[in-house]
Amino acid sequence: MEIKIACAQVEVRPGRPEINLRRALETIEEAKRASIDILIFPEQLIPGYLLGDLWEQRAFLRDCRDYGKDLIAATQDICVIFGNIALDERAVNEDGRPRKYNAAFIAQDGKLKKGGLSQAFISKTALPDYREFDDSRYFHSLAKLLPHLPGKTLEDLIQPVSVTIRGKEVKLGVFICEDGWTENYDFNVPQILTKNGAQLLINISCSPFTLQKNRKRGELFKKQARDCGLPLLYCNGVGIQNNGKNIFTFDGCSTFYTKEGNVLCDAPSFEEAFLTGSFDTETGALSSTGTVHPKMTEIEEIYHSLYYGASKFLDQLGIRKMTIGLSGGIDSAVTAAFYVHILGPENVLLLNLPSRFNSSLTKGLAQKMAEALGTHYAVIPIEESVSLTEKQLQSATIHDYGTGKDETLSVSSFALENIQARDRGARVIAGMASLWGGGFSCNSNKSEMTVGYATFYGDIAGVMALIGDLWKHQVYALGRYLNEQVYHKDVIPDEVFTIKPSAELSQKQTVGTGGDPLHYPYHDYLFRAFVESWGKQAPEEFLAWYLDSTLDARIGCEEGLSHKLFPDAASFISDLERWWNLFCGLSVAKRIQAPPILSISKRAYGYDHRESQLGPYYSRHYLEMKAKALS
Repeated sequence: MEIKIACAQVEVRPGRPEINLRRALETIEEAKRASIDILIFPEQLIPGYLLGDLWEQRAFLRDCRDYGKDLIAATQDICVIFGNIALDERAVNEDGRPRKYNAAFIAQDGKLKKGGLSQAFISKTALPDYREFDDSRYFHSLAKLLPHLPGKTLEDLIQPVSVTIRGKEVKLGVFICEDGWTENYDFNVPQILTKNGAQLLINISCSPFTLQKNRKRGELFKKQARDCGLPLLYCNGVGIQNNGKNIFTFDGCSTFYTKEGNVLCDAPSFEEAFLTGSFDTETGALSSTGTVHPKMTEIEEIYHSLYYGASKFLDQLGIRKMTIGLSGGIDSAVTAAFYVHILGPENVLLLNLPSRFNSSLTKGLAQKMAEALGTHYAVIPIEESVSLTEKQLQSATIHDYGTGKDETLSVSSFALENIQARDRGARVIAGMASLWGGGFSCNSNKSEMTVGYATFYGDIAGVMALIGDLWKHQVYALGRYLNEQVYHKDVIPDEVFTIKPSAELSQKQTVGTGGDPLHYPYHDYLFRAFVESWGKQAPEEFLAWYLDSTLDARIGCEEGLSHKLFPDAASFISDLERWWNLFCGLSVAKRIQAPPILSISKRAYGYDHRESQLGPYYSRHYLEMKAKALS
């Protein structure tokens, strides 16, 4: 018998169960009109997933439960699988609050089907507590129930659910997101479901987008389908969710896998979709008229994720206009081009805020770009206000009531640099944004955030850090992509890509001679190893790799570059410790106070990369290697 199955790749709105229910009910009616037998929705369809401590609010939880009942009532003549919170107010979690499960519900003809514990839901077994995930803080897992069930094993609890389609019983092996990522767990949910008689594997997920994640998931799910000898249906949602410090996009990319482990069809990324197929209960074959979408390049993934995420986030906040400081450099250029693309040129105000240290080249490039974008533009020199601030600070008399003495302070070159940055950000850009309406942008990239190459209350400010999870080389690549694939003309002037990056805050910082202190083709990759490597490498590993000439290959930069830049151990160690001290020092405080970051990498700053303000640490072995290398 052929069963018609559909995956509803819908947008899940976190914390808005009433909106999610309304969208689900619309989709159920659409599925009924298409004669769908089984309709699959994503994990946590009703509440959303990244909700913070809203998971502790009983009124919200009860609403989610009741909205779930409304959905169940709408399942006449159709089987619907959906994610929601399962609330057991008779028991408690370890925090003393009512017990909650991240659960899948299977409803048919207005009634729920029983799971493995004879409960009316299927509980998630593997609770992720890494990166942005903190599931054990809120949810109880199936595995935690075992000590309370003498004589039971996990295999007893993980059971397929039987549904009846046109008089035929079909056993569905439903599992939730992390339960499919079997590599690092001592149990394998898909294989247990298969052993217990499942005919079809169904994974419902609420999985955030990360670069390269789809490739890894695809290989894993192909293997699972092949090893189990069953078709596997993966259903993910779209939209954005956040944890306060990180904004995550959800790209969907729902996929149907055959029992041979091949991709049969998939849904497009970053948009709602309705993926359909047919399952033959006799042969176990899965068929579909759907297509397989071409895989995107890394820069295409970056562009689409940022565009989708920024558009959704601004819409969520009700922001229709943006004010952007435009220096003539690559970071502000990419940010400006992106917001003009999202909001339209009529809703973006670009500000060039020169001091005596800004070159005619960068000032000209800023104006040239504003003209190419056809947007609003103003030049507001800051020299007068900075000079006034400098004069006021230096002329202020500080009286010590302990000694009765007076003193004055002088403004150093370094302090003057920060005064300029704060004058631009806190006074002019924030002020103009208030007058213009809407928000203002944070133009900091990930390389700068790594070592604190930014100023408190100056350029570390804004609605969100659009490029805060991009390394400098990715910012350049995104700029090229915007010119070539989005605007189809050079809205970012070619000189922006070729001039030396510089903050232009002093005579020593010029685009002609003294640029940024970072050599991005090397430091981007070193810094990436600081934060994104799963093994959390530290100076001990970097020095060892430098000494055995494997550093470049291990961090991914151009072969031979580290020894070209640092021909001896002394110069390498000096550079390494300079940036490591900053990375672990005041930069941590700056990152903590930074705007929320639109996150796309394997590890983004914010709640994805949790930091304490501790200062730098050097291991005993590193200090021994250093002493030997310098002797």
